[in-house]
Amino acid sequence: MPTTRLLTQLENARYQFGPTPAAHLAKLLVRAANTNFHDTASRIRLHETLLVFRAFPPSPAVLRLATNLLDTFHHRVDPLRTRGADMDDFDPLEVSGIAGTTMQDALGFDLARWLLRRLPGKIEIAWNDFDDERAMAAVFPRLMPLLEEDSLTEANTPWRNWFDTAQGSKTPSPRWLITQIDKLPLPSPDKSRLYDSLRVPLRWRLENSPFSRTRNHRPVRDVFYHREPLFTRKDIDLAKELQRTPPKFTHLSAKQGEATIDLIREVMLVRYRELYGTTLGDPRSVVRADLGRGLSIFLWNLPPERRLPLRAYTAGLTLKNGVPINYIEAIALFDWMEVGFNTFYTFRGGEVAWTFAQVLRCLTHLMGTRCVSMYPYQLGHNNDEAIESGALWFYRKLGFRPGRPDLLRLIRQEEQRIAENPKYRTHARTLRRLAAGHMFYELPNAQPRAWDHFSTRDLGLRTARKMATDFAGNLLHFRDASTKRLSKILGVLAPKAAAARTSALTSSADPASAAFANFAMLTALIPELNSWTSAEKKSLLEIIRAKSAPNEMRYLHLLQEHSRLRDTLLKLGSPP
Repeated sequence: MPTTRLLTQLENARYQFGPTPAAHLAKLLVRAANTNFHDTASRIRLHETLLVFRAFPPSPAVLRLATNLLDTFHHRVDPLRTRGADMDDFDPLEVSGIAGTTMQDALGFDLARWLLRRLPGKIEIAWNDFDDERAMAAVFPRLMPLLEEDSLTEANTPWRNWFDTAQGSKTPSPRWLITQIDKLPLPSPDKSRLYDSLRVPLRWRLENSPFSRTRNHRPVRDVFYHREPLFTRKDIDLAKELQRTPPKFTHLSAKQGEATIDLIREVMLVRYRELYGTTLGDPRSVVRADLGRGLSIFLWNLPPERRLPLRAYTAGLTLKNGVPINYIEAIALFDWMEVGFNTFYTFRGGEVAWTFAQVLRCLTHLMGTRCVSMYPYQLGHNNDEAIESGALWFYRKLGFRPGRPDLLRLIRQEEQRIAENPKYRTHARTLRRLAAGHMFYELPNAQPRAWDHFSTRDLGLRTARKMATDFAGNLLHFRDASTKRLSKILGVLAPKAAAARTSALTSSADPASAAFANFAMLTALIPELNSWTSAEKKSLLEIIRAKSAPNEMRYLHLLQEHSRLRDTLLKLGSPP
């Protein structure tokens, strides 16, 4: 059988279920195991198809065959490099991370430090692509003696020579650089900023690593075999799904939580993705919900020293029969949360709407939120991939609505055109217009349209304007004065001035002081704060203290109980 025909048959068999298709598919996989696919494109097609069979197996035989083919897939990649084939076809985001390939990226400090531990001896600095002399001139003198004698006066500083001399060898490993920055007497966020400013390009070999995308699955006790057609978007009633019995969350042990955070780092790394919450998740906060049909959702929060000033951050990962199929991001304030939901390219034909409904079901119950907002990027704003996939219509048909009146009118006009002509397709230009604003879904008991125009950015800019107007733009003076004011109003001792100043400059290692100072500057916008009732002030203090406590969800739930603070900040963060 020609390889092209075999690949086409395998691809057509994806998401085709039943006893006859499963038996036929098993025979096709046996043929694939004994077939030499000569070109890179064919091997990539085979790889992506095998991943689908691993996540959505119709039978035990198919699962076993797909797993065996994936576990040995690096043998199909290694010969390409040996004979000098162009390996660039393995680089695009949609197919990166295949076993046997090499990857290169400028990782953040925390992820680079983690990767150094995970792949010892297999990571190197790609010096040929490292040429930001200004960044090296700013950072390297912190690590090398007398370097400024050279860098401040000479036209061509031999950076590699300085680097190799300081580390005592010519190894291209980033170990010395990462270790020395880690030893600097700075809070963790500032170490990250210092390293990140260098944009160090790192190169690493995946070989047959278990965290390549090829083998990045986890064993499961009970595999769900798909013997009937998958749920489509038309099968999903989002309102009914969200009204179902709350999912049961299992709080993982610290060791299990650490393994989960390692997994999401692996998953994102091999896809050239790095999110704040997936890199810096708190292993102590990880919970798991098993939703049926082989679907498990893991959610976690940030550790106290890495939390956002106001919003509560939840990140997550979805496994389908042990295979990572998407990641999750939800950032919440009071009863409102912004959600990021990204199903990996390979799995976008598999029950995405049902999976999204289960993700929202988990998030709304865990976080207590009633208003769900989708980022414009998710809809297609500066995101051609979302435009091409029709992401905006995916959310619209599940019940989401634009928050801006002009976009709501436009989407209704498009819906009318579709009703009149089923063959009509919305132009990409119109989709980009529609994606310029958030889309919302409100659960029962939500205040209608309350969050349509709110933005934490507007809240922050209003606070910055207060600093500029009343304190000539001096952050330290603004912070000190605001902290003293709030301390007096709440009847508590103010954080020490030294701690406040350190926190203002370096994102203090003291999360409690940072949380108090952040709320102090925010509440400087509330002139009537002193007239709040004793109970309202006491609740505000409890909220501030919860921000740096171990459980960030408690902070969010306390916010949801303080109606006066909610209404005040909602008004301050919304345009008139």
